[in-house]
Amino acid sequence: MDGNRQWPTEWMRGALALCVLTMVAEGEIYGYAIAQRLQGAGLGAVKGGTLYPVLARLEVDGLVISSWRAGEAGPGRKFFAITDAGLEELRARIADWRTFTDRVASVIKKLDAHSVDD
Repeated sequence: MDGNRQWPTEWMRGALALCVLTMVAEGEIYGYAIAQRLQGAGLGAVKGGTLYPVLARLEVDGLVISSWRAGEAGPGRKFFAITDAGLEELRARIADWRTFTDRVASVIKKLDAHSVDD
């Protein structure tokens, strides 16, 4: 799938925090790397004006922590790491997401069975 695809805003709004928290849970990471990974995963280009408020909200909620590190060949970077509370919240959000998407899929399947073209 094209990594430049722009999904409907409401879909991204619903999934972005979960995706970001998942990426932070995989290991310390900085914002630009998260944006690159989101695009590489086929979720499209996520601008800093969208991504950084999500990271800030996760930090305010105590789900991630951040620290500044000097850049090797450029400016410093703010790295994010998940907290114990963040791991617990991530597990709950993943379970809720699976339930939600299963229910949406069920609705779509019922509609598809009746054919949208009819």
